[in-house]
Amino acid sequence: MKRRAGTGVGLRWTLVALLLMAAAAYGREKPSEPEFKYAAGTENLYEGCEGNLEVDATGMTFRCRAGSVNVPFASIARMEYRQDVSRKVLKTKLRWKIKPAYQAPLLGGRQNRFFTVVFTADGRPHAMVLRVAPEAMRPYLAEIDLRAGRRVEVQGYEDY
Repeated sequence: MKRRAGTGVGLRWTLVALLLMAAAAYGREKPSEPEFKYAAGTENLYEGCEGNLEVDATGMTFRCRAGSVNVPFASIARMEYRQDVSRKVLKTKLRWKIKPAYQAPLLGGRQNRFFTVVFTADGRPHAMVLRVAPEAMRPYLAEIDLRAGRRVEVQGYEDY
């Protein structure tokens, strides 16, 4: 009988330890998923390539599995964050690998989704259009404005 009582206590402690390990594993942060998707541009990346945007003192770099795009701040001609790609960008003479289609703003869709950067590389204009949710883009806007020394044109939704 003493053996059974001892085994029961040991089994209880094992169950408690397993429950604690499961609770600790459940409470851990999940690895962050890529927040940016390559939607269009002049670079050799495929549409929908998921990755991250890194901002440093001299520029920003979008990295995904298919490759990366480095954009020095000094080479940027235009930056926008809108619910579509603007007509100004679409009218720019670019050699699009993946061309964005102009989409008229949806009636109920007052949410920015596309971060567009037009820049110069190798003496030619280039563009990168990334799809990103407003919650993910918000912290980047201030940092890019500060480091680039210029503002990202953000489409506003205030009714005047």
